[in-house]
Amino acid sequence: MSFLRRRKGKGPNTELLNNVYEDGDEKKEERENRERKQREEEERRSRRKKWSCIDGCCWFIGCVCSTWWFLLFLYNAMPASFPQYVTEAITGPLPDPPGVKLRKEGLSANHPVVFVPGIVTGGLELWEGHQCADGLFRKRLWGGTFGELYKRPLCWAEHMSLNNETGLDRSGIRVRPVSGLVAADYFAPGYFVWAVLIANLARIGYEEKTMYMAAYDWRLSFQNTEVRDQTLSRIKSNIELMVATNGGKKVVVIPHSMGVLYFLHFMKWVEAPAPMGGGGGSDWCAKHIKAVMNIGGPFLGVPKAVSGLFSIEAKDIAVARAFAPGVLDKDVFGLQTLQHMMRMTRTWDATMSMIPKGGDTIWGGLDWSPEGFYNCSVKKLKNNGTIPAGQNEATNKSSAKGVNYGRIISFGKDVAAVHSSEIERIDFRGAVKGNNLANKTNCDVWTEYHEMGVGGVNAVADYKAYTAGEILDLLHFVAPKLMARGGAHFSYGIADNLEDPKYQHYKYWSNPLETKLPNAPDMEIYSMYGVGIPTERAYVYKVTPATECYIPFQIDTSAEGGIEDSCLKGGVFLADGDETVPVLSSGFMCAKGWRGKTRFNPSSIRTYIREYDHAPPANLLEGRGTQSGAHVDIMGNFALIEDVIRVAAGATGEELGGDRVFSDIFRWSETIDLQL
Repeated sequence: MSFLRRRKGKGPNTELLNNVYEDGDEKKEERENRERKQREEEERRSRRKKWSCIDGCCWFIGCVCSTWWFLLFLYNAMPASFPQYVTEAITGPLPDPPGVKLRKEGLSANHPVVFVPGIVTGGLELWEGHQCADGLFRKRLWGGTFGELYKRPLCWAEHMSLNNETGLDRSGIRVRPVSGLVAADYFAPGYFVWAVLIANLARIGYEEKTMYMAAYDWRLSFQNTEVRDQTLSRIKSNIELMVATNGGKKVVVIPHSMGVLYFLHFMKWVEAPAPMGGGGGSDWCAKHIKAVMNIGGPFLGVPKAVSGLFSIEAKDIAVARAFAPGVLDKDVFGLQTLQHMMRMTRTWDATMSMIPKGGDTIWGGLDWSPEGFYNCSVKKLKNNGTIPAGQNEATNKSSAKGVNYGRIISFGKDVAAVHSSEIERIDFRGAVKGNNLANKTNCDVWTEYHEMGVGGVNAVADYKAYTAGEILDLLHFVAPKLMARGGAHFSYGIADNLEDPKYQHYKYWSNPLETKLPNAPDMEIYSMYGVGIPTERAYVYKVTPATECYIPFQIDTSAEGGIEDSCLKGGVFLADGDETVPVLSSGFMCAKGWRGKTRFNPSSIRTYIREYDHAPPANLLEGRGTQSGAHVDIMGNFALIEDVIRVAAGATGEELGGDRVFSDIFRWSETIDLQL
């Protein structure tokens, strides 16, 4: 027993061992806890880092969307008159819209109204297309949201193009104009064209049965709209129906922009015998039309059409190219943007209707122009009557240096300024084309410039300066297919003898200098347009460095007039107009060519000029303004809408007050030596 006790006493201390084990377990547990905490902390840190770069963006977008939907909810929940209260609180009481004002005066719907839209403002929809356009049946390819342009741009360009040989539909494609007032009330959501005028006419009692939108495919030549769609026949039938169902009251026709030329063509077509014409007889217009109120009419063409056909440019595109060099010239998302646009628009024959008409007689020569030396920096004085000739003669002389509108295209700023005797020109007409500009196999899209070669490009530039009379030869040289079609449908000269039987052909009908107005002495013609906005009149060009698939000519945006010549801005000579159409084109025919009894107006139809001096909106709340003179925005001009409503309600031009002129159109017209 003692031995056992001794052995037991000499053995290990169990309590001590237990304590040691317990202490080790506690330390191990603490260590594990610390490690777990460290892992949790690292996980929290990693989660915080991940949240900061991804979840943060999501939260930001969510906040923006939530705020947007909340504001949208408030906008829809607020009274309809609340925005007007805010506007009036800032700007003062708003004037009544013209329709409300004239209804208070007792005016009501009287003569039926016909709208004739211009180029690009009318909607076009798809009726048949290729596989890439599946699901787009009767969807708008032009106008509306332009959604398909962003989704499938190459497919869109393919379907918006016409046949380059015939100017009609391409195989397997049918794009047709939208019908009804919705065809051109809005060009895009929120961007009105005819909507404001239609709404104001409705306020005095007009409705769809007394208003008709003469929609047509504005890409086609005017005569081809009849060949393909019988559009001219439909306009004739609708006008006859409106007159018959409104007690014999004649219609008031309101064309805008290119629609002015289209309706000029219609008035000759409807009188001409079938099959070329509508067979209505020489008195059809006299029986059916009270007045033609032309808005922003390019009667004699626009220089802007020349730059568009020559280099697919206008002032805005030239500025964009200068701001981001090479972006439009090269591939954008795999597309050769300008080349695609050039190929597409050069199949639109209607664009050729707006090439300047009348040659050097109307637009000026190498050393003169009807506008003389217009001073772009001088603001005209407002006047509700005709402005006396020579009002700005003294101020214009101060800006004489360097301004020459007669040279519509000049290669180089110096060429645009010097006297013609100092310009050495080499005739381009006999130049031999060849030596292709690029390897066409690397080009996504073919343009006619690929066939010209370096020699052809240099020949164009070596001619130095082009007047309106030489522009036609230039376009025939650089765009032969385009002009071959155009020559069959349009003419740009001045008739020597209007009794010549050749002028019975439809190619002359949209040129006011090669056709006569209808025999309708009781009809009235108005020329209504904006003034006071610098408008493209001539261009300074340069030859661009040779690259693959390029367009060799470009507006030279570095050409500036400076203090001595404020009319030259970014390679573009500016004159008075509505931002698109110069005053000379809009006003000359009503100021002189048709004024009184002339060979172009043998029945002495009364003509009136109604100019609207541009006043930009005072603030953002005014939108596009109610006093705008801009080419499209003028359709919301209250003064113009009031004039239209008064005539539609029965007033005459004399009752409107006759001419209202702010520009020098009468003085400029007198400088044009045209046999009348």
